[in-house]
Amino acid sequence: MFEFDQYLGFLAFLTILTIGFWLMIFLLTFVIPYWIFGSSIERLKEIRDERKAKRLNA
Repeated sequence: MFEFDQYLGFLAFLTILTIGFWLMIFLLTFVIPYWIFGSSIERLKEIRDERKAKRLNA
């Protein structure tokens, strides 16, 4: 059915495909939401500090 080099190529293909699949799952479920949530928290802190600075200067 397969010769040895074809078998190794098929295994390499499956390995790369599996690594890519799990990397996408990891990025979509952890990294991207963490990044979005953290940046929005930082932006809200900046807005709050700007309002506080305006209130103190006015």
